[in-house]
Amino acid sequence: MYVILVYDIEEKRVGKMLKLCRQYLNWIQNSVFEGELTDVKLKELLHKARDIMILDKDSLIIFSSRQEKWLDKQVLGKEKNDLDNIL
Repeated sequence: MYVILVYDIEEKRVGKMLKLCRQYLNWIQNSVFEGELTDVKLKELLHKARDIMILDKDSLIIFSSRQEKWLDKQVLGKEKNDLDNIL
């Protein structure tokens, strides 16, 4: 499935969450990631994210679609991480 992940984490835990999310998805903007994940990998990511988060202070939101082609994406300005350069 194609996933867009967005988080709002207290500053002292942001580095850990960034590092975790970059292991699974492409970083596209501050606290925003996208990419293809299997159900198992998504569950694994969420399990590890729970270990970092304080659930009554932090949040993580997942938007998912069967495939990227079902999602319209518009970018105004420069993309933070251009995915077209990946070999």
